[in-house]
Amino acid sequence: MTFVVTDDCIKCKYTDCVEVCPVDCFHEGPNMLVIDPDECIDCTLCEPECPAEAIKSEDDLTDDEQQYLALNAELAKDWPVINEMKEPPPDADEWKGIADKLQYLER
Repeated sequence: MTFVVTDDCIKCKYTDCVEVCPVDCFHEGPNMLVIDPDECIDCTLCEPECPAEAIKSEDDLTDDEQQYLALNAELAKDWPVINEMKEPPPDADEWKGIADKLQYLER
């Protein structure tokens, strides 16, 4: 099992989760983080740290969110590992809580 970053992260990109990850499974894109499912050890540390509540256990994904498991795996192959906390985008709080943000994903 793995944890998955959903579209709630898009344009928020808080990195609180990165600080607690013991295996460096987070990868950073232009406006979102993803989790490499092959590296995630299901430690559960990241999920409560996400201010946008964008991280879910793959077992807790809704039918609509299932696509994010494959998206995380795909993008983790191309995006670099992030293992240090960074400042979020200046407008992150404005995007927090907005639904259906997949259209804003920058690859």
